[in-house]
Amino acid sequence: MHARFNPVRDCFHDLLASGRESGASLAVWYDGQPVVDLVGGSRSSDGPDGEPWRADTLVNVYSVGKPVAALCLLILVDRGQVDLDAPVDRYWPEFRTPATIRHLLSHTAGLPAFPVPRPAAAIADWALLAGDLAAADPEWTPGTIAGEHAWTYGHLTGELVRRVDGRPLSRFLAEEITGHWQLDFGLGLAESDQRRCADLRYGDPRWPTRKLGEPGSPRARAMGNPAGGLDLAVLNSPLWRGAEMPAVNLHATASGLARLYAGLLAGGVLDGVRLVSPELVAEAARVQYDGPDLVLDRQVRWTLGMQWEPDGSWGMGGIGGSSAWADPERGYAFAYATALLAEHDRVDELAEVLHSVL
Repeated sequence: MHARFNPVRDCFHDLLASGRESGASLAVWYDGQPVVDLVGGSRSSDGPDGEPWRADTLVNVYSVGKPVAALCLLILVDRGQVDLDAPVDRYWPEFRTPATIRHLLSHTAGLPAFPVPRPAAAIADWALLAGDLAAADPEWTPGTIAGEHAWTYGHLTGELVRRVDGRPLSRFLAEEITGHWQLDFGLGLAESDQRRCADLRYGDPRWPTRKLGEPGSPRARAMGNPAGGLDLAVLNSPLWRGAEMPAVNLHATASGLARLYAGLLAGGVLDGVRLVSPELVAEAARVQYDGPDLVLDRQVRWTLGMQWEPDGSWGMGGIGGSSAWADPERGYAFAYATALLAEHDRVDELAEVLHSVL
């Protein structure tokens, strides 16, 4: 690692030494080159004496996976197989909500929650959950307001990919994205990949209750169904790791996520391999909606699959503290993947230190 970035390394190690972090990976690309690639702590929940976090340790990064699901669909847009402003039912005839592909990608389609209460076992039943969404009535007129499609986003984008291309999202991702760009992350993990997963753990036992918010609130409905999405017994099980819940169960390394954003930052090309056109990247990173978000309960600028920040950066954070983004102004791509479900203060500090050395 170049000495210039030593303060970032020191900050990462301080988080572990202080107990504010128990196991994580951090990766940064700057000016088209990898400059930080760190792992530390334990990948098991046995504390500091547990199995050490390794370079190939995967961890569930929650909503950090949403831009990845969006990118699968956007590749089909880039190839001319999907029209952003076409109604969803052109490709998915059973879909009742009068939303366009653009509405769906920008969280304005009006389907922020699965409409039928389902148990944790439903996580493994793609057809059931996609069917629930197809038959649902929207909660608002599509395109008029946003509400993060917290658990539903991956099934909406993934079913469209399946209808147009024929492959499930996990296979499309592996064959069209991660294979071409050598990215270490995936959906619907095979047993061999499940063996290298870190166990999620709570920074505070009240974390799940706090994150769901008021019973019956838009947030609680969006994040509480199917059951189990904030429950460690489910999250650390083969059921969750082997299922496809693309909005929330991408399992990733920070280095894989940073490579992805480095390629997007370079206009869709990485190591000489072009994945998408520069025009597609520009459209995907452009603000599509700027206003209140009913689920997040704050102002949000949504692009096609990502959040846009006032400093011009674009990417996505996940509930629990993982995050990945590109900063075109400063010229870097950043990714942090953690097993300790807490707040985003760790990422904020690391980004602050990074900005200070840039």
